[in-house]
Amino acid sequence: MMRKILILLITVLTSNLIEAQFIKEKSINAQIGYGLSAPNNSIDEIVDDGYFAQGELILKVTSWIEFRPYAGFILTNSNGKDLNNNPTDEKAESKAFLLGGKTRVRAPIPWVAPYVEIGIGTSIGKFETLTAFDNIDKSGIIYHIPFSLGLELGRNNNVDLGFAYYFQPSVEQYAGAFALGITIPLK
Repeated sequence: MMRKILILLITVLTSNLIEAQFIKEKSINAQIGYGLSAPNNSIDEIVDDGYFAQGELILKVTSWIEFRPYAGFILTNSNGKDLNNNPTDEKAESKAFLLGGKTRVRAPIPWVAPYVEIGIGTSIGKFETLTAFDNIDKSGIIYHIPFSLGLELGRNNNVDLGFAYYFQPSVEQYAGAFALGITIPLK
């Protein structure tokens, strides 16, 4: 039920924003990257790795502000070792579809434009957090808070290089990625 409501809400908001007079430009951004997940609380230093991919509809309001509805996925698995290559049972795995919306604030500088993003979204999938403090094995829908930092590169700022994080408080972990993206303008 919650999933249907969330999909309906995102569809309505996105269609209203696309038709809105204040949207100056529309583009699509495709990102791929090295996915990571880690527990919020851990004795060992753990970062599980995997894959990340995401697509965004970019709705430019001004040269400084963009709205970005997104859909993507993250897949991370534990290798049974901590960052010091010592064996551990602790892990934070995510296998999830990501859906939500973000706002990007950027410095409109040609060639190198720094940015920061924040928003709200949902993760749909399987999450496992096993530490000395938490033993969570959950499947389904949870909320997440996306936060990103990065640079838009190139004369038209159409190459995106950044760090994307998805804080997932209900499963005591965060997922993220070091990602590279390409922006394609829509006519």
